[in-house]
Amino acid sequence: MGRSKKQTRSVAITWPQLFAGTLIKRYKRFLADVELESGETVTAHCPNTGSMQECSQTGRPVYLSFHDNPKRKLKYTWELIEMPTSLVGVNTLMPNRLVARSIEAAYIKELRGYDGIRREVNIGNHSRIDLLLLKGENRHCYIEIKNCTLVTDGVARFPDAVTVRGQKHLKELQRLAASGNRCVMFYFIQRMDAGVFKPADHIDAAYGKALRQAVDNGVEVLVYDAHIDLNGISLRNKVPCHLDI
Repeated sequence: MGRSKKQTRSVAITWPQLFAGTLIKRYKRFLADVELESGETVTAHCPNTGSMQECSQTGRPVYLSFHDNPKRKLKYTWELIEMPTSLVGVNTLMPNRLVARSIEAAYIKELRGYDGIRREVNIGNHSRIDLLLLKGENRHCYIEIKNCTLVTDGVARFPDAVTVRGQKHLKELQRLAASGNRCVMFYFIQRMDAGVFKPADHIDAAYGKALRQAVDNGVEVLVYDAHIDLNGISLRNKVPCHLDI
């Protein structure tokens, strides 16, 4: 997985066939009613646990994937919503997959030079971290990835709802950093219209405080946005992070 001059281009994940429709409503967090272009109304799975502020308005164009699996109760999955300034990725499984592949392809320059990568690594009782990069016996890099879809006036913010779990991850990264490990909080903006990233203090002031404390205690912050079209999604540009209040 080491650095290679041949492996510095962005990695794209191709969407399955997408079905266009109009969002009727999102409800019970994991459900969304959509009117397809055919006129049929379907209930799709919404793979996103956040509040989805700024990207779940009734009447917006959306795109669904279809999965003909007899074990699935809901055959459609909500993948994208079209907002006035960007397509937005809804699926929170995408950031982990895309960041991991981009690291393996040496696209993220800040995370080059490692020999191996492990996913969903246990770091304590009932705690896991998204990625662990390995080099030799002692050079470890722990990475926690957060999906960000809240953007207002060009400013991306996380979280979009109060997150006690998110604060726990920051504490765990600080503990690992204190033991001499490299630790990275990675925010993946799953849209294309953000010029800067800031913690959402107006939504969860405790999280913003915890993030600043984590940075003071050696945790790094990386923020990247995405390129999204109806063919696929890829990691795009590094976005500046401003922690000033």
